[in-house]
Amino acid sequence: MRNQRVLVTGGAGFIGSNLAAELAERNDVVALDDCYLGTPENLPENVEFVEASVLEEDLPTDVDAVFHLAALSSYAMHEEEPRRGVRVNVEGFVNVVEQARRDGCDTVVYASTSSIYGTRTEPSPEDADVTVNTGYEASKLARERYGEYFSNHYGMSACGLRFFSVYQGYDGAEAHKGEFANVIAQFADDVARGESPKLYGDGTQTRDFTHVSDVVRALELAADRELDGVYNVGTGDRHSFNTLVELLNEELGTDVAPEYVENPIPEEVYVHDTCADSSKLRKATGWEPEIGFEEGIERVCEPYR
Repeated sequence: MRNQRVLVTGGAGFIGSNLAAELAERNDVVALDDCYLGTPENLPENVEFVEASVLEEDLPTDVDAVFHLAALSSYAMHEEEPRRGVRVNVEGFVNVVEQARRDGCDTVVYASTSSIYGTRTEPSPEDADVTVNTGYEASKLARERYGEYFSNHYGMSACGLRFFSVYQGYDGAEAHKGEFANVIAQFADDVARGESPKLYGDGTQTRDFTHVSDVVRALELAADRELDGVYNVGTGDRHSFNTLVELLNEELGTDVAPEYVENPIPEEVYVHDTCADSSKLRKATGWEPEIGFEEGIERVCEPYR
């Protein structure tokens, strides 16, 4: 994107601030955040920051494109406050997109989730059966349906990206999030300080870990191409939590053993394995993941050396 005015909701959070900083090199960027999970300290000076909720009126939606990343983004958050989860993730999405539509914006790219695929060891395509086992997943699937509504009823480009385990180190935009930070950042910090990272179960669960820089490129390409519908964003590879801890020890020159703890998430709803089939996005945009897992771990560990 170039020479456009764009709005990033959740713009002071993890993915949002990375996206806002990248877009601001070539565009006029407004980052909107209520500071529940985000902090304006994540943002460079060339990004305009607006502290507001996605549920409010008179939002800064007079823009060329909206990147809607604001959400309550974990299972625990929705279990603790289910009604708030629905309001923020669903009503907040509709509120932002409707205000943008009225202001003449017809390009929206928004965050969905790979969790709706459940546990799968083979790459999941977008047309695979999806299921809802948590309030978080329900809210993201509802968001996709409302995206479809805005597309079909108003002719907007509404593109939902199903992210697979996005990560970055604490030197990025995650340090303030504590227990809600991505698992790689948490484990790296534990190992670097000589503390055992806590792994649920036996540590054999796997994730398609995708570096935030690759996710930022996917978001920008989706807006550039005015994509519609849903697309996966992931590498197509998966790695276990045990392997993750081994690689962190290798990179940091440490020998910290993990601590295996009981999984607080019920087994019937816990997603044990994820893996993306991103061929649809690759075909539509030419996107390819550029940061391999080993390089990503090196980047996460660099500040601790």
